[in-house]
Amino acid sequence: MKKIKNILLIPIFLFISILLNAQTIYEPVDISKVKFDLKEMGTMWTFDAVPLDYFEKEYGFRPTQEWLDYVMKAALQFTNGCSAAFVSADGLIMTNHHCARNLLLPLSPKGENYLRDGYYAGTIAEEIKVPEVFVDQLTMIVDVTDEVLQSFRSGTTDAEKVKNRSTKISEIENKFSEETGLVCKVIELYKGGKYSLYGYKRYRDIRLVMAPDFQIAATGWDWDNFTYPRYELDFMFFRAYEDNKPVKTEYYFKFSDKGAEEDEPIFVIGRPGSTQRLLSVAQLEFFRDKQYKYTLGMFNELYNVSFELFQAHPDKLDEMLNSVLGVGNGRKSFAGRYMGLRDELIMAKKRDFEINLIEKVNSVPELKSKYGHIWESIKNAINETNDYIDEYMALSMAQRFRNSYSLAAQNAITFANQMKLPEDKREKRFSKDSLKVTIEKLFPRNIDHERDNKTIRAMVNFLNSVLGTEHYVTKDLFGGNKSEDAVKYFLSNSNLSSKEKFVKFLKESKPDQILNSKDPMIGIVNYATKKLNELEPKYREVQATLSVLNQLLGEVVFSVYGDQIPPDATSSLRISDGRIAGYEYNGTLAPGKTTYFGLWDRWYSFGKKAYPWGLHPKWQTIPEGFDLSVPIGFASTNDIVGGNSGSSVINKNKEVVGLVHDGNLESLAGDFIFLESNNRTVATDSWGLMEALKFIYKTERLVNELEQGKIY
Repeated sequence: MKKIKNILLIPIFLFISILLNAQTIYEPVDISKVKFDLKEMGTMWTFDAVPLDYFEKEYGFRPTQEWLDYVMKAALQFTNGCSAAFVSADGLIMTNHHCARNLLLPLSPKGENYLRDGYYAGTIAEEIKVPEVFVDQLTMIVDVTDEVLQSFRSGTTDAEKVKNRSTKISEIENKFSEETGLVCKVIELYKGGKYSLYGYKRYRDIRLVMAPDFQIAATGWDWDNFTYPRYELDFMFFRAYEDNKPVKTEYYFKFSDKGAEEDEPIFVIGRPGSTQRLLSVAQLEFFRDKQYKYTLGMFNELYNVSFELFQAHPDKLDEMLNSVLGVGNGRKSFAGRYMGLRDELIMAKKRDFEINLIEKVNSVPELKSKYGHIWESIKNAINETNDYIDEYMALSMAQRFRNSYSLAAQNAITFANQMKLPEDKREKRFSKDSLKVTIEKLFPRNIDHERDNKTIRAMVNFLNSVLGTEHYVTKDLFGGNKSEDAVKYFLSNSNLSSKEKFVKFLKESKPDQILNSKDPMIGIVNYATKKLNELEPKYREVQATLSVLNQLLGEVVFSVYGDQIPPDATSSLRISDGRIAGYEYNGTLAPGKTTYFGLWDRWYSFGKKAYPWGLHPKWQTIPEGFDLSVPIGFASTNDIVGGNSGSSVINKNKEVVGLVHDGNLESLAGDFIFLESNNRTVATDSWGLMEALKFIYKTERLVNELEQGKIY
């Protein structure tokens, strides 16, 4: 009995030790004493620079080169940028449902809805070929730093340096692709301090094996997205084929029996999209004060449109929820990052890192001479945009509010410009013989007035928030109106609000009358086109300068710290180490693992409503023998960002213990810094996934293959 008690105390002590190192609401931080730790650069290690000594010291595990090669080749990159992996010797692939859910409706035959209800191929013959989908397997890494940097440094201007670098990268990629037959890509690391050539074997024949119902794969919808505790199973299975037969591979992750314990080392194998941890404080402040602030404002308005339409059309539940979740994902992603940039603790740490780096550079004459100017030059480049950046960003982001009216405006402008030309210079469709038919076709078909009117409202609100009420667009073109008043003003003052008015306007107006029209939408399209054509070259020039300066910043960081810190994420395969661990949040504690008890608790606690914690009918009754104490998900200290979706979480035996689907809200600040105290990977637990396959979906063939590691 004493031994059992001691065993039970181990996870308790571990949990307490984690909390002692965590941020807490009860002890305010003295910002003046905040210091940066190199560990806060994260743990996204490239496979050619894995810190073996650190792994051995931290976990008592030193992976061999054979182990690393195997793990690297078992991992895959999915078509759209997500991660995936082989999970059987017969080419079975596992990734996230949200990485491939857009494929399900097109694959559904009449009368079926694979997105809503899921799909399972009971036999090999029933596995459905998915058009235009492929996966890439990394098989080769070659250091090409010297070649790229030599070409980059040969330029005399910033623009020339950037161009030379791009040209050399293309040459290297083409050369290696021809020599190896692989899909080759040069990966920038340390903002250009290092360049590696990655060679991928591509599998082009991919077939759907199993998809769960949409509801369980997105339980909590936009509310639970990027949060924890979580209760969802975000998974999907495919199979790779060659010569019309399942691929035979020696590199795959077999499923573990019961997942991982909270103290054992686990590793996320996937391709994180991008991070910006090496950027200067000046650029982070620019993101905070301008770019992310405005981007979040844009997403807020777009989300309101999607959510209102979802509420108004319960008959289109799946379609509308998909839209809400899509926009909501971007919205919450930027909200979390913006929140991180406004966190004084995070910014104090970034300033401390920069101050220390500058001191190290200035202490070495050679480094000071070559790199000492970087930080002031970055500030100066950013300041060059002060006079126009608000307008540039507002008009650029306004293009995200495209709608049928803006398309009609663009078509009207095209019509007017064509009509100013002699007939023999016009496009054929604008000749006299075709003109009547063309005018009719220029008005968008199947216009959705409800959505388009809401989009107009969203666009005007966004422009007012950035440009203010006295700008030409908001004051003159939309009469100083906002919200629903702006929509009413547009409908009353536009010739584009109906096909009849549009056709009459084009037929009865001279070209210059159309081009100089005070129609709100024609006016904004004309103004934005002209202004962006004026501002874009200025902005591109600054971006070229910043690209060169960031290249130098990456070089000096790599020169000072080398492989002590991992490079920023660059959509390239990484291995990240960690452990399952709870954390303190909102004045309470989040557990390391969540169980099926929580799934049904949410279902009942929120009144069995379809949104947001509803359950598909196949889940609403708990199957006999189903153990609700089995973990459905977990949080871990592994370092991930967007792009890691679909990454396998493995143990040191190369066994799957989980499937990454996202992180918690605090992890979104991981774009800039990794704080192990509360930054968590959120994953589906492999044990819970397997129980669902057995009890809910009854996928015997798939279960056997996962358990045996091959087609059984």
